[in-house]
Amino acid sequence: MADVGKVTLRLRLSQADAHYGGDLVDGARVLALFGDVATELLVRHDGDEGLFRAYDAIEFLAPVHAGDFLEVSGEIVRTGASSRAMRFEARKVIAPRRDLSDSAAEVLAEPVLVCRASGTCVVPREKQRR
Repeated sequence: MADVGKVTLRLRLSQADAHYGGDLVDGARVLALFGDVATELLVRHDGDEGLFRAYDAIEFLAPVHAGDFLEVSGEIVRTGASSRAMRFEARKVIAPRRDLSDSAAEVLAEPVLVCRASGTCVVPREKQRR
């Protein structure tokens, strides 16, 4: 089993991701991104996508809006025979500046932690290739 370190995705949330008034993005969208990070971690570690079994903790710490750029990262913190305990963080790194113009945006001097979570994924032994 390989030590895969940390996996990071960076993406822009679009208007299609906005779910609530004020272009607010549903927290479930961030959890879906954590699922994508988990999948990459499992493929790198085991050669299989595995399954997300459960979250142990989820903390939504700051709002996310359409136009925000997020950096979403995760790492495996503990491995069992088939279980993989993981830790995740999502940080806002760029935010729109609609107060300046419709298309203005700004790289944040300090990324904002918007969500963190921990959970467990499972890769059945017969599907592990590494």
